[in-house]
Amino acid sequence: MADEKNTEKDQAKKPARRKPAAKKPAAKPKAATKPKKETATRGEGAAEATSKTADSKAAEASTSKAPAKKPAARKPAAKKTPAKAETKAKAPAAKKAPAKPKEAPERPIVNARARYVRVAPRKARLVADQVRGLPIEDARALLRFSTRSAAQDIRKLIESAAANAEANHDLVADDLLIKDIHVDEGPTLRRYRPRALGRATRINKRTSHIAVALTPED
Repeated sequence: MADEKNTEKDQAKKPARRKPAAKKPAAKPKAATKPKKETATRGEGAAEATSKTADSKAAEASTSKAPAKKPAARKPAAKKTPAKAETKAKAPAAKKAPAKPKEAPERPIVNARARYVRVAPRKARLVADQVRGLPIEDARALLRFSTRSAAQDIRKLIESAAANAEANHDLVADDLLIKDIHVDEGPTLRRYRPRALGRATRINKRTSHIAVALTPED
């Protein structure tokens, strides 16, 4: 019996060996639970109510402390002139061009021409220069009493042009004016004349082309 008691005491004195604690498995993360709709709506309503009450209190405090500010008077906006108006204002007003006078109707021109007239061009030009620019009555009188041989040919040509004016253009011959008259050289006829010692000399018989233009006087 004494031995049993001693062994019990020894066992009581010796600390009992601790067993290593078993490792606990890691806890799985719990899935986030969705809040119920009713609780969320209640919470939102409460938050909105609190925010509205806070805003109303702040507005009342500001109105009670600070006097109401008068709205600033707006200046009338300057009227913007369009770009075209600005350019017109800057640029001086362009003067209107004077109206062009109505052009008088073109006067008809009657032409007549004589070809291969047996007169030298140099001699015919002397008469034509005297008649150019004269009324037809004055030209007739001058040519009738001229001593040059080309005067008769030019007079006949002027009378022919006056007849054309009356027949084709319904004009009065006495109201016409010699606007232009010119003489061109035509072909030359070559003739020969015998001379002394059996020689021959050439004789040139020249021709002319005469043109006349008549027009009514102003």
